Amino acid sequence: MIITSTQNPRLKHLLQLQQKSSERRREGLFVVEGLRELDHCRAAGFEIVSEFWCPEVAGASLPPAGPNMVLVSPQVYERISYRGSTEGVVATVRSRHLRLTDLQLGAQPLLVVLESVEKPGNLGAILRSADAAGADAVIVCDPLTDLYNPNLIRSSIGAVFTVPTVACSSEECIDFLKQRGISILTAQLQDSSLYYHTDMRRATAIVMGTESTGLTQQWRQAADAHIRIPMLGRLDSLNVSVSAAILLFEAVRQRQE
Repeated sequence: MIITSTQNPRLKHLLQLQQKSSERRREGLFVVEGLRELDHCRAAGFEIVSEFWCPEVAGASLPPAGPNMVLVSPQVYERISYRGSTEGVVATVRSRHLRLTDLQLGAQPLLVVLESVEKPGNLGAILRSADAAGADAVIVCDPLTDLYNPNLIRSSIGAVFTVPTVACSSEECIDFLKQRGISILTAQLQDSSLYYHTDMRRATAIVMGTESTGLTQQWRQAADAHIRIPMLGRLDSLNVSVSAAILLFEAVRQRQE
């Protein structure tokens, strides 16, 4: 059987999960689009609840029929997919929420901490950089976006599943870092040193705020050092995801020397 109508109850449910964070929280489900993203999700041990496959789009990627598999027509797939190059699959997945105490950290962990970042695309891009730099975790403090927002998953290309990601309050995070002796480096323009003059070889948390308001005083006071990226033009800031990538790979450079 192939679903050919977007009025089908299962399709309506899928669209609600895509569009409403309240529905995702209420049901403990979220949506993953794309074969690569779904593979990362499965490898991380998430429970796949249902898979919606379009045979015409999937082609040779179409797996054998399984108990959680639903076939849809090209017209229906066009309605439920955001991108054209996603190999013909959209899935619903059971949510999983890590806590700070779930993180397994080595002797010199490298962490990214984000305070109140609200744009899913920025958070997704930061997760990609964190994966590329081998960061141990990303901690999102006082989040303004849901970690299973479809835009975040898409922009991270599945890195939300490859990098341990925790949502918590700033107070909880500061206590966690202090108790473990992890150096807190806050990215800010005021009262700061150039980032490449700061030791990132030890246990390090790179802390960043929003582009519009930066970090709150709470984080600035908790910091062990304030760091900045030199700005040589007329603007005084970079996109937060670009800044995160620069700082992460400075840590990588120092640790490889």
